[in-house]
Amino acid sequence: MSDKKDKHSDHYWDSNRNMEHTGIQKVMMSVPDGLEFSKPYPIKKDRKKYPVYTGVVKYFPDALMEVSNVSRIGNEQHHAGEPLHWDKSKSKDHLDALMRHLLEADNYDEDGVLHLAKVAWRALAALQDRIDKEKCMDLDA
Repeated sequence: MSDKKDKHSDHYWDSNRNMEHTGIQKVMMSVPDGLEFSKPYPIKKDRKKYPVYTGVVKYFPDALMEVSNVSRIGNEQHHAGEPLHWDKSKSKDHLDALMRHLLEADNYDEDGVLHLAKVAWRALAALQDRIDKEKCMDLDA
């Protein structure tokens, strides 16, 4: 990766700096088509009513770590060796899958992940799909 300028300061940082000394691994990330990391995510005009950090990340840091692990494990299962991404064509039955995992909520799945973490992942997936469909309907109107 190349040097990048932090938009909140006049300092540059090197994303490769001290990687071998810190034990930090590079992670390939992807975003949905049409979105870029350097552009703000298009949200409603009253975006300050959506406290993502203070209202979600700070509330559920450990739970979000578990859900991110579900994403990693699913990516390795369905796309071994590829950058982390959500292949939305692989599964569309989020609510049925959510219920299957909910029936086993107190147990660990074969891959060592709590079924409850998979319930949370499937709930987020179902919600994201619903929001995506509404956005498409808004574009068609």
